[in-house]
Amino acid sequence: MVALTANMPILAVVLIFCYLVPESISVDRNNFKTCEQSSFCRRLRRSDPEVSKFEVLPETLQTYKDHVQLDLQHSESKHLYVLKLASVKGGMFHFEINEKSPLSERYRVVDALVKEPEYLPIKVESSSATAIIVSADGGTNKAVIQIAPLKLDFYHGDKLMVSANSKGLMRMEHLRRKESAQPARDEEEGAEGHENEVQEVKEDPGAWEENFKSHHDSKPNGPEALAIDFSFPQSKVLFGIPEHADSFVLKHTAGGKSDPYRLYNLDVFEYELDNGMALYGAVPVIYGTGPGATAGVYWQNAAETWVDIFASDQEKNVMSSIINFVSSSNQQDPPAANFISESGIMDVFILLGPSPLETFRQYTDLTGTAPLPQLYAIAYHQCRWNYNDEQDVTTVSAKFDEHDIPMDTMWLDIEYTDGKKYFTWDHHKFPHPLEMIRNLTERGRHLTVIIDPHIKRDGGYFFHNDCTERGYYVKNKDGNVYEGWCWPGAASYPDFFDPVVRKYFADQYLLENFKESTVEVGIWNDMNEPSVFNGPEVTMLKDNVHHGGWEHRDVHNLYGHMHIMASYDGLLRRNEDEHRQDDPLEMLRSYSTDSRGKVSNGALRPFILTRSHFSGSQRFAAVWTGDNMAEWGHLQASIKMCLSLSVSGISFCGADVGGFFGNPEGELFYRWYQVGAFQPFFRSHAHIDTKRREPWLFPEDVKLVIRDAIRKRYRLLPFWYTMFYEHERSGLPIMRPLLAHYPSDVNAYEIDSQFLLVDKLMVAPVLKAGQSKVEVYFPSRENGESDIWYDVDNHRKYSSAGHESISVDSYKVPVFQRGGTIIPRKDRIRRASTLMKDDPYTLVVAVDKNGYAKGTLYIDDEASFEYRSGKYLYLEFEFKDGVLSSKKIDTTATYPTKSWLERVILVGLPKAPKSATIHLAGGATSTELEVNAENGASVVRKPGASMLDSWSIKLNY
Repeated sequence: MVALTANMPILAVVLIFCYLVPESISVDRNNFKTCEQSSFCRRLRRSDPEVSKFEVLPETLQTYKDHVQLDLQHSESKHLYVLKLASVKGGMFHFEINEKSPLSERYRVVDALVKEPEYLPIKVESSSATAIIVSADGGTNKAVIQIAPLKLDFYHGDKLMVSANSKGLMRMEHLRRKESAQPARDEEEGAEGHENEVQEVKEDPGAWEENFKSHHDSKPNGPEALAIDFSFPQSKVLFGIPEHADSFVLKHTAGGKSDPYRLYNLDVFEYELDNGMALYGAVPVIYGTGPGATAGVYWQNAAETWVDIFASDQEKNVMSSIINFVSSSNQQDPPAANFISESGIMDVFILLGPSPLETFRQYTDLTGTAPLPQLYAIAYHQCRWNYNDEQDVTTVSAKFDEHDIPMDTMWLDIEYTDGKKYFTWDHHKFPHPLEMIRNLTERGRHLTVIIDPHIKRDGGYFFHNDCTERGYYVKNKDGNVYEGWCWPGAASYPDFFDPVVRKYFADQYLLENFKESTVEVGIWNDMNEPSVFNGPEVTMLKDNVHHGGWEHRDVHNLYGHMHIMASYDGLLRRNEDEHRQDDPLEMLRSYSTDSRGKVSNGALRPFILTRSHFSGSQRFAAVWTGDNMAEWGHLQASIKMCLSLSVSGISFCGADVGGFFGNPEGELFYRWYQVGAFQPFFRSHAHIDTKRREPWLFPEDVKLVIRDAIRKRYRLLPFWYTMFYEHERSGLPIMRPLLAHYPSDVNAYEIDSQFLLVDKLMVAPVLKAGQSKVEVYFPSRENGESDIWYDVDNHRKYSSAGHESISVDSYKVPVFQRGGTIIPRKDRIRRASTLMKDDPYTLVVAVDKNGYAKGTLYIDDEASFEYRSGKYLYLEFEFKDGVLSSKKIDTTATYPTKSWLERVILVGLPKAPKSATIHLAGGATSTELEVNAENGASVVRKPGASMLDSWSIKLNY
């Protein structure tokens, strides 16, 4: 492990010790700030509605083709700001507020959006002394700019969806020289609470420089924070702004009830549950949903941000027909969120929905979608810190075969490296890494290795020497190379905001450089918040300096995002086909801005897992929920956290199965596998000091349940693969809360113990010890009626809205298929997904009350980018009037699949058919098929049709 040296800072020693001996201590909250300890949060946080001090100067109105622009003035300081308002294609508005003439440039986020938004023509409908009304989308969407005080109202049709600054909480500290705020404090005025903006700054002791524990923040630009509130008049609840280990629906925080939710990427091991503490990622998008409509706000700011929530009284039933929202005046105000950021500009996208799915799609239209992963990446992954050596990797892989448990990927944590130096191998433990990788590949499996951003300060390490000589490291406030402490001991950090540094980092993945790797190897980017053991709050100093002169405070939440962007570019170039004719630099440029950029057909799709993330990170990597614990509460939290990430664009999400810290007992362990099997990213992982926990090390009854859970995942891989493809096309989340499809059912809003997989499966897993029954909620439509749901195990039908008690045993996971859907499966389970490529399909047809069902299936080579050149099959299945048919959705695309249709399982038919007849393309041939009754369903056996062909199967009664 890490050598603890005499000159290592004591805090670094303590933090390393806590990591290595997890049972010794849980998260130390004293290491992390509260709002009261954060000067800008303390200054700008307001709970009581106020009359805003910002006013529009209507005579400054300027109208352009795609935006309008106005000056704003602070009524007391008289400082001028500029408001720019535009309409974005797809039902969105975009507004920016910045100083009109700042002393220096304020930071605006780059590389979060997938591309430059497509702005629409905008029209000023009316302008008066009280308001300016602008419209877009032919008048469907409107924005009303109230003159004094400033307020921005956004309408979809006649519905007010979002209101900005309706509570008057807007603040924007203009940049000034320190000496301009030196007059002595006016105690009387301060006591009355009527301080003007400059007085507020001078009275806060942390405004111009700030200390936290032993760390000093010099704040060379002085106070520059900003805040504004957003109300959601059509909504009952708010959700989003991951990452937090809290409920899916955001809790009330305003009025000092608790700290606001914090968005500040931090390494928080053994994190606590049920609070808004900052964790590893920050995605500043929030949504409001009610029976009438859904809307969202994307706050594009990468600085430390706190979000105060004005929500329903949490002591009352939020699901009651009348919800009393809390405000200082006890009026029934709509829910609201107050965003408070330390620096930057106000850069805001308003998402006008009006449905939940349309709102989610608007956000991914801006920030992109996850590119379709290789199939193996959505199968099962086996990991721990650390597999000891080559023999250990080989043995574990062989044991999965011995116990007939499928597994696709072995993972190696930091101990595979030569002394924590990335892009190297410890040749004592791993003397033949290429042979080890090839042995896995030949068995259909893959290897993933970790590459962190902390670079060991070692004169014998090429990476450190290059970064030192070329000036590639992040600098401290004095312009010298910043040095912190992490797993290697003394470390420095590449400045990924410099495109030259990103390219250098990406180059290290090329096989000509990382020679003991292959194109099949996946990458794990960890500790990229960045984690600095001896830094303030275990991260980097805010007054460090990045490329372009930007302070770390401006870009902190983007650091991990830029890290994985460099890794993705490196893997793209590493994976390029050797016969590629396109310019690789042009390919990189296009892929940096568009997840559907130009790549050569033969390139393998990269797989990266990241811990730190921001808006748009889904374009480059999967995300896991970090260093959780082997506790039932953390199992429950995995669902809540992944739901929040999914609706925030990051669909490829999962949690460490079993819990990273601690030793799960058998029941918790197999229940966690059952949950993980129905989450997009499915990996078991454990701390170095935990007991080994490969499935066969548990009692036989536990092992068999785990094997059953993993096999269920593999059976549904065609369904998972199709969902991932459709996510790339549509931007809609894979894992969804009930409110995504049932927004009129207020009883479904706060349910975060069960979830949907698109609109086809509903999963209600066992989440508590010793349960023999699970209370499952079946949601209702607008008319109060329920969809029909079928238990996937016994095909029992549920057709009434409300709670049902479902009996469970150790193997039972309550999962239900919605009536009206068709789900593809592969029932021949092999050791790895890569070996199932040509296996036949089973279709599960679950009919609705009208005897109708529809579904899709996506097929390609499961590995390369050739699907982007039309080499795929995208099929639609329809069951109507007793006939099941198949046809291509994209008629010009094709893929020479060898797979065929093995079975059709029909669920919910009013009566059992006697036989079936299959008609192949063109109607030239037809064959009589046998139909059997099995487990409450009718099964058509061996239709034998190629998935390449169009065909229909008619039921005969």
